[in-house]
Amino acid sequence: MRLNEKAFLGYKLFNSSFTGLSIGILFTIYQPLDLSTYSIGGIVLASSMLVVAKFYEKLLNIKSFYFISLGVELVMLLTLITFMILQYSLTSALLIYMGYQFTFIFGGYLVRAETLVAHKKELLGKIDVNKQLGYLVGLGASFLFYKALEYSFEITEPKTQISIIHYFLVSLQCLIIVLLARSFSKS
Repeated sequence: MRLNEKAFLGYKLFNSSFTGLSIGILFTIYQPLDLSTYSIGGIVLASSMLVVAKFYEKLLNIKSFYFISLGVELVMLLTLITFMILQYSLTSALLIYMGYQFTFIFGGYLVRAETLVAHKKELLGKIDVNKQLGYLVGLGASFLFYKALEYSFEITEPKTQISIIHYFLVSLQCLIIVLLARSFSKS
C-alpha cells in the first residue's frame, strides 16, 4: 500500500473538523451514565491500550494503519447512527461511550503509525497544521451552528440542537471515510 499525501491531508483536516464540531455533544449524551462507568471504562481503555501496544511490532505498517483507521471511522459512524435511532437513553449513552472508548484504544497506535507511514518531516508538519486548522474550523462551525439555531430558529434546547447537528455529523463522517479510502492505494 502507498499513502496518497494530498488526500491524506484532506482526511486529517476533515477528521479534526469532526472533532471540533462534535466536541460538546458528549456532555449531554452521557448524562444518563453513572460516574462509576467512567472508572470502569478507563480501566478497560488502559488495559486494552496495553494489549494493542504489545502488538506494535506486527501492527506498525501501512496496511494495518489503513484498516485500523477505517475501523475507527466506521465505529464513529455507528455511534452517530446509534444516537439517531435510540436518541437519549441509558442504552444509547452506554453504546456511544463504548464506541468512543473503542476508538480511543487505538489512539496511541494511530499517532505512532501515522508518524511511521508519513515519515517525511515536511509531511508530518503539514498533517499537524491540518489537524489544528480542522479543529479550529470545527469549533468555529459548532459555535456558529448553535448560535444560528438559537437566534434564527429559536431552538435553544440543547438536546434538540444535538439531535439536529447529528445529521451534519453523519454527512461529514461519510466524507471522512471516503477521504480516508482515497488516502491509500495498492501498489
